[in-house]
Amino acid sequence: MANERLRAVMAAGGWTHADLAGVVEVDPKSVERWVNLGRTPRRGTALRAAETLGEDVHALWPQLRQARSARAVSAELVALYAQRADLPVSAFVHLLAQARRQIDVLVYGAVFLHEAYPRLNDLLRERAADGCAIRIAVGDADDANVQQRGQEERFGHGIESRCRLALMHYRPLASEPGIEIRTHGTTLYNSLYRADDEILVNAHVWGVNAYAAPVWHLRSNGSGGMFDTYEDSFEAVWKSAQPVEG
Repeated sequence: MANERLRAVMAAGGWTHADLAGVVEVDPKSVERWVNLGRTPRRGTALRAAETLGEDVHALWPQLRQARSARAVSAELVALYAQRADLPVSAFVHLLAQARRQIDVLVYGAVFLHEAYPRLNDLLRERAADGCAIRIAVGDADDANVQQRGQEERFGHGIESRCRLALMHYRPLASEPGIEIRTHGTTLYNSLYRADDEILVNAHVWGVNAYAAPVWHLRSNGSGGMFDTYEDSFEAVWKSAQPVEG
């Protein structure tokens, strides 16, 4: 099947088969086969041809897109839960307890942690005392984005009260060495619970409270994959968040 996109781009630029072949350093018959038979050049050759024509290489040869294999995509995935309620609080506690370098938490309220595990603050103090850097960002109850989330989750003003309750729980930690508490007003797409190279991601779904939304457990494989994407997201929110005084 002919490559009509390539034919049109060459025609628009006044390129003949021989002209393009000369620049890309291939036989003119090769270019002819690219156009008339839909053949795909090697990646390096395709990149040179696309650059010469001022076109995106994947627009000319979509088949050169390197889709990641399912195995590569899932290599970081430890477990997947249909909803947060399926994940016992002990899993969150265990994740935080095993941290040795860093704990990052990004939520609106997540008061279920303190409600189900009253020793959470003590655990975080112990981790900080052992040299673990801890950063916790909770929602600003007075921010419009937080209030809007309450409406979207059909939770009304409940989300605001939970943000205030979360801040009440965490505020005593703000004066502890190694622990920082901040409030944020971002539109939160995922709640994040990171401990060293592992992270629990609680997705947010429109019209659904967080406890009924999915959670995936990721472990970094050092390849700059999904784990790093979520951690970069945390960093961006953290920069805009406001410090809480102890």
